[in-house]
Amino acid sequence: MFIVSLTYVVPLEDIDAGMPAHVAFLEKHYATGTFLASGVKVPRVGGVILARAPSEDALSEILAQDPFHQKKMAYYDVHQFTPSRTQKGLEALLE
Repeated sequence: MFIVSLTYVVPLEDIDAGMPAHVAFLEKHYATGTFLASGVKVPRVGGVILARAPSEDALSEILAQDPFHQKKMAYYDVHQFTPSRTQKGLEALLE
């Protein structure tokens, strides 16, 4: 399991203009089951993606397809972790 922290490096106007392509990227990887949750940081300086991938290299290949990455609009910080406990109803995250 991975936590991907995005930090915007361009003005929010540019982020807003690129958001439809970024959302399409997210939807594609939700459909494959790679992305489990995502959202905007508060304050709005970036975003977070909770992802499942076989390796960090495999996830890096996926993240390289993100228009925010391709257009150098965000910096990505990736942390791998192994969930050992969840709230009731989220047990699938342990798999």
